[in-house]
Amino acid sequence: MFLYEIFPPELITVGLQAKDKDEAFEEMIDRFCQTEKSDTREELLEAVRAREIKMSTGIHKGIAVPHGKSLALDKMYGVLGISKQGIDYDALDGEPVYILFMILAPPKDSENHLRVLKRLAQLLDNTDFFTDLMAQRDAQGVSGVIKKYEDILIALD
Repeated sequence: MFLYEIFPPELITVGLQAKDKDEAFEEMIDRFCQTEKSDTREELLEAVRAREIKMSTGIHKGIAVPHGKSLALDKMYGVLGISKQGIDYDALDGEPVYILFMILAPPKDSENHLRVLKRLAQLLDNTDFFTDLMAQRDAQGVSGVIKKYEDILIALD
């Protein structure tokens, strides 16, 4: 399972308009529901918000990985948002978040969910990954950066 497949260009937004994390969740889930022709907006928002209440998913400098599980989903999806101005996120370091990797999955998909989180953590260890993502102007460019860094990571394994 590759990140560039989980986060396809049609589920990537460069230029999130949200000012805070709840607005970001809404904007990203709206993108998912429009793209996937899904009427699960409220259920998905509740799943992501419920997880966020436990502990902030703003876990890495400028990056958050909000996630939620829902029976309304039949497989794992990734929705990626990039904010050029930064989002007030209540991150663990108190700093704004610029990149959000939202993971939406069915409850039965825990093993793949953990694999995706592990792969993301590996990529986020490389500061150039963040810099290259922020430099992109469109979803295709973001997708290309994810594929490039994931290919490098796989080659090193």
